[in-house]
Amino acid sequence: MDTNSPDAPADSLDQLPDDVAAAAFRRLVRHLRHRHDAQNIELMGLAGFCRNCLADWIRDAGYDGDKPAARELIHGMPQEEWKATRQMPATEEQLAAMEASLLKNAQE
Repeated sequence: MDTNSPDAPADSLDQLPDDVAAAAFRRLVRHLRHRHDAQNIELMGLAGFCRNCLADWIRDAGYDGDKPAARELIHGMPQEEWKATRQMPATEEQLAAMEASLLKNAQE
């Protein structure tokens, strides 16, 4: 169901105070920075989002920085440095899982 339509029921998540939501978001980002072993491709395959998506989402929410600045904020370092030091090559299985997961995103 489209939760943005006027007929959609209220989402209780919208009742969460912004300071609490912001604290939880920061904790999530710091957790992902710590768990760099959790590869973006694996996150995409399992959950349909990754660190880069979080960077896009903060821009969608009003962050003034450009895409590289948003990704640096989320990764805790420039994206190219993160890719060079943290990112492993994706396997065919990981790519296939990501594609299947992205199809589920379109059904939201």
